[in-house]
Amino acid sequence: MTNEKITDLFIAKLLDKSEIEYIPNDGIVKEVKNALKTASKNKLGNHGFPEFTAKSEEFILVIEDKGDLEKQAIYEDEEENILSKDLNAVKNYAENGALHYAQQIVAQTNFKKVFAFGCSGDEKHHKIRPIYVDENGYKILPEVENFENFTKENINGYYKEQVLGETPKEIQEKEDIISNAKDLHEHLRNYGALGETEKALVVSAILLALDDKDNENLLITLTGSTTKTDGEKIFDALEVHLKNAEVEPGTKTEVILNQFNIIKDRNKLNQEHRDLGKTPLKYFTEYIKENIFDAAKDHSSEDILGQFYGEFIRYSGGDGQSLGVVLTPPHITELFCDLLEIKPSDVIFDPCCGTGSFLLAGMHKMLQNAETKDDRKQIKKKQIHGIEEREDMFSIATTNMILRGDGKSNLILDDFLKTDPDDLREKRFTVGLLNPPYSQRKNKDTAHLSEIHFVDHLLDSLSENARCAVIVPQSAMIGKNIEDKQVKENILKNHTLEGVITLNTDTFYGIGVHPCIALFTAHIPHPIEKYCKFINFKDDGFTVSKHVGLIETERAKEKKKHLLDCWLHDAPAETNFMVKTQIKHDDEWLHSFYYFNDEIPTPEDFDNSMTDYLTFEFNMILQDKDHLFLEEDEND
Repeated sequence: MTNEKITDLFIAKLLDKSEIEYIPNDGIVKEVKNALKTASKNKLGNHGFPEFTAKSEEFILVIEDKGDLEKQAIYEDEEENILSKDLNAVKNYAENGALHYAQQIVAQTNFKKVFAFGCSGDEKHHKIRPIYVDENGYKILPEVENFENFTKENINGYYKEQVLGETPKEIQEKEDIISNAKDLHEHLRNYGALGETEKALVVSAILLALDDKDNENLLITLTGSTTKTDGEKIFDALEVHLKNAEVEPGTKTEVILNQFNIIKDRNKLNQEHRDLGKTPLKYFTEYIKENIFDAAKDHSSEDILGQFYGEFIRYSGGDGQSLGVVLTPPHITELFCDLLEIKPSDVIFDPCCGTGSFLLAGMHKMLQNAETKDDRKQIKKKQIHGIEEREDMFSIATTNMILRGDGKSNLILDDFLKTDPDDLREKRFTVGLLNPPYSQRKNKDTAHLSEIHFVDHLLDSLSENARCAVIVPQSAMIGKNIEDKQVKENILKNHTLEGVITLNTDTFYGIGVHPCIALFTAHIPHPIEKYCKFINFKDDGFTVSKHVGLIETERAKEKKKHLLDCWLHDAPAETNFMVKTQIKHDDEWLHSFYYFNDEIPTPEDFDNSMTDYLTFEFNMILQDKDHLFLEEDEND
């Protein structure tokens, strides 16, 4: 089979995976067929035969491929991204040929929006470059790994962002969240004189009060009365809501209510503010109802309260980082669910659940795939478990779950590291999710607080064959000291490391943590002969926006699909993306440790290297440094 046929089969396989209908060597619709009849690459007016054409929404896709990576493209001006249009370039290079066909289609049909793809190589070593073509010219776009961005569901978003440069709706929504969070933070501080750990509690209390169906007229009742204060009215409303939600056990309700006492005990919140003309609590309730409440209710899989809590910490410079609080972004919680293939039958456990973001994502995934009402009830009642040590976080996590229609989650206020793993194993957790406190180990006395100790304790707490995913600093996978190295050795004696995914260094933007995801199977000793996967996922399609922070671009869809194809379905990949290798406990469990360049140097690479070396040696001799090149015995 020729190299080009291998490339054809690979591209067809990618199109099939993305469920894009295509036709080989002809036009996908009649107009395109007619245009290709005179579109030969030799420019003699004969029939043209691109490898594939397809149609997605209003866009035509035309694909030209070559078996040789060196035949990807040739430029007239590479700095200006101008492709050569001479006969040799069009006939022999993938991008040049694809552009030729696309321009013929634009000129001769009513389809004026075309994505041309130049493809080269094979399944493991390849390049796929999209080029947008219309009547005004063409735009060369970043390489892609697959055609996920060009499905009917995704192509318009990709076009608006990558071609037109428009701001996606999701980014606008995040900008609104950040703006509202910043404003609310200022209001809570200026009008309520609230400390950093108190702000999210006030927000949670008001959200709970507003969420109860019997309190639709709550705002009207907040009159600033001194007989029964606004804080007492809000507190009564949330207390009723907690009882209606049947939060169990009763001790949990007591803990939450104790945290929320602030709204009725803090005089400043319940006295009319001269600038507002109302109590700060009424002002906050109005603001939260308008700007936050509806958003939290509308995003069933996202931790909106967690996002706000993160913004409070970021704007205030509060105690979050000193306490090791690093809140997990929604795209990471969703990625965990996909990597572990969470099913409706799973029992999920997060021992450091924070605001409940992992539990929310897991519950949402399970409910999506549940078949019956009883299954969904069972999931909410018995299959979501979490532990949180901080009372404020515990209250926020419980609030989050109630707002999602689940007041019966098995959340416990406790110190996870002090719990007995054998007791936890009796609950038969099949999935473990963890973002532990970071940087809590300061010396040998606190060595047990390192991130890898949390991982080890979680694995010991899960059922046999349970799947586990953790997000930790990369340093945790290295073994920074003797104690951590011993823990890594212990993990392999009792559990299996499946692999580690190195993440975008800006995943926790503004925190300064370089994270990775490690995946394990619990209570199966790591086989010596096992090959683990180590993946470099730093280029995940997320980027930093100056005023927003980390944002998702349309390219994230194809990046994530490529990751999941490699992780779940063992799709081949270049070693600069994925390495499969056997491991030892004292290795650094990171892609960068195992990576090697598997591309065979070309004769041209060899010639260039020899030229560079001979030039270097000649220059050294001219500088009287020829002793650098003498044999060792000649220097004696």
